[in-house]
Order: sequence, then C-alpha cells, then structure tokens
Amino acid sequence: MNQLEIYFSVVQRKVVSPNDFTDLTEVRDRLRAFEDRYNAAAQPFQWKFTTSELDDLLDRLDWHTADHHEESSVALAA
Repeated sequence: MNQLEIYFSVVQRKVVSPNDFTDLTEVRDRLRAFEDRYNAAAQPFQWKFTTSELDDLLDRLDWHTADHHEESSVALAA
C-alpha cells in the first residue's frame, strides 16, 4: 500500500465515518481540521532500507520474474 492509500484510509476511518454530515460545508471543515491536526503531528519517517538494499531486492525480483523458473525446472529434472 503506498503512502497516499494509507493517508486516505486514515481519513476514511477518522474523519468521514460515520457519515453524519448535514452539508458539504461541514465535510470541508472537518477535513481541514483533520489536515491541520495531522500536519502538526506528522514526523519525518526514518528510512532504514538503503538504496543498495533496494537495488539488491529489485535485482532478485527481476531474476524471479524472468525465465529462470524454466532453468530451475530443467536443472531439477536432470
């Protein structure tokens, strides 16, 4: 799930539900109040996954999605 999906999931649970709004102005006001609160409490995320680790992971994924499965099957059959 990417960061945007996470944010909208939080908005859905904390702001929109229950859907007891009387008009769109109330929806707007509640969303803006949530945004202000969320931004005030937000902290930068400390990544522990390095770019070299990401490169290694992507290389492994490329290897697994390539035609190496057929090579492995042939080696096992021999």
